[in-house]
Amino acid sequence: MKRALKNKPKWKPLKGYKYIEDLPIGSMFTTQSGTKGILLSTNIAASTVLVTKSAFAHTESDERYYLGRQRWASKTEVK
Repeated sequence: MKRALKNKPKWKPLKGYKYIEDLPIGSMFTTQSGTKGILLSTNIAASTVLVTKSAFAHTESDERYYLGRQRWASKTEVK
């Protein structure tokens, strides 16, 4: 069992991207889908972000759902 945990792969983000957990607090970012936001806080499991623009928000009800404060995984790849 210990051997399986030692030999795990080391994952890296795509070329030109970083994990959201590696950004400084307050920095702006863009995802692959075009979503833009600001990093508010981060910890081991999740990051709190403020989404300012989303490629999926076309109507007013979509904007209420996609924009604003959200919790994302800390391993989300961003530019």
